Amino acid sequence: MSFLDLVSRRQSIRSYLNKPIPKDDILKCIEAARLAPSACNVQPWKFVVVDEKNLIDKIVDEACLGIYSMNKFIKSAAALIVVVSQKESFLRKIGSALKGTNYYLIDIGIACEHLVLQATELGIGSCWIGWFNEKKLKSIMQVPKDKKIDVIISLGFSEIQPSAKNRKELKEVLSYNKY
Repeated sequence: MSFLDLVSRRQSIRSYLNKPIPKDDILKCIEAARLAPSACNVQPWKFVVVDEKNLIDKIVDEACLGIYSMNKFIKSAAALIVVVSQKESFLRKIGSALKGTNYYLIDIGIACEHLVLQATELGIGSCWIGWFNEKKLKSIMQVPKDKKIDVIISLGFSEIQPSAKNRKELKEVLSYNKY
């Protein structure tokens, strides 16, 4: 499959089959994320794989309640990848403040996109989740206070076929040599 075919097939999946993902496939997804570039090669991430059904249920029941309930669908996922971020070091924090850019979030975004593209190539559906009760999730996952959870990625097999993407026309998002 060409790269453009791969990115065309990738979409957010919110309905999963009751079918486990082979551990080797999850490891391939994590390896793709691990190989992602990061500013100053800091690699500000740790990927926690949650593949025990009772723990997925607990995460949904405690961290996806109330205003976060739109993400209860992850209960049907075969696995969750909890992406734990390192907070910025002093020098990176200064650089981020001066530039107005959270570099660690860019780094996490690149790594997570590598992960979901690898999953897509393997026929595994995925969805980025950024709306959850981080405090409760950190408690459940025993994440240290100096770390942050910005993203959960749900993974699972699905019968949903890729649909046409609703994107702006190329001429709307492209220019040469000036805005």
